[in-house]
Amino acid sequence: MLYTSGMNITVLDGSYMNPGDLSWDGFESVGTLSVYDSTAEDEIIQRCSDSDAVLTNKVPFSRETMEKLPKLKYIGVTATGYNIIDTEAAAEMGIIVTNVPEYSTEGVAESVFAHILEFTHRTAMLDREVKNGKWGESGRFSYFPYPLEELHGKVMGILGMGHIGMRVAEIAAAFGMGVIYSTRSPKPEAEEKGFRAVDRTTLFSSADIISLHVPLTADTKGIINKESLSLMKETTLLINTARGGLVDENALAEALKGKRIAGAGLDVLSEEPPVNGSTLIGLENCLITPHTAWAAKETRQRLMNNALENLVSFMIGTPKNIVK
Repeated sequence: MLYTSGMNITVLDGSYMNPGDLSWDGFESVGTLSVYDSTAEDEIIQRCSDSDAVLTNKVPFSRETMEKLPKLKYIGVTATGYNIIDTEAAAEMGIIVTNVPEYSTEGVAESVFAHILEFTHRTAMLDREVKNGKWGESGRFSYFPYPLEELHGKVMGILGMGHIGMRVAEIAAAFGMGVIYSTRSPKPEAEEKGFRAVDRTTLFSSADIISLHVPLTADTKGIINKESLSLMKETTLLINTARGGLVDENALAEALKGKRIAGAGLDVLSEEPPVNGSTLIGLENCLITPHTAWAAKETRQRLMNNALENLVSFMIGTPKNIVK
């Protein structure tokens, strides 16, 4: 079905992708647009009753919901993960579901190193020392009360060598780090760049820094646990910008408290937001950012552009990035 005269488009949680610093003009040019900052599950039916197309980031669509929206023909997930959609039910009803892969590669890879560099060069901690007058009191031209480290010569271990994992590996190599990785399928392009494939046990026990870049599946859930943490060196840093469920947070908290590993930099937690708290919050050797690795303006603009491209491709009868 071609939508040559436009369509009714509803954005259910637009504030995630566009909190106000981007423009919706592209979407308005292809149809009648309604944008909501956020939508509760009990508001979906009323807001989408006349919608041909819906964009959602975290608002879920179950079989029951879609059955009550007979006009709905398209769901555009404004993210890479699409577990919020019952894709089997959507396919049965002829509803096309798309996602936006690869949009966050640069932003997430840079965030990995933002965490790493805070641990190795202590920029924020040293800034606080200066502002608290400690440098002035020291009488020293150079004041460094915390150990500082170079990345050059260290080993970066990457679990999952997709687009983001590969970009992290390239940046690590630019710092003069060695790179080892573990992934489900062979990556000849990684080997060509000098990155070495190893098994998970070798990765956990050999890397100075471990960065997680795998999807959350039955196989990877809790992959960072008491056993895998016990394999790591006391100087190891763990970085997780992927999914909170990859980490057994209680096991990680115990490892951090006991100095079994040096530190952890996390952009994701198992509960987001952590309304019930977390055993990791407040630990001195654990840095936590509120799921922002994807949130740079340029990253969100890329997401928005690709989401619009997905929608237009559907409208002209050549849908792309379909998920099943």
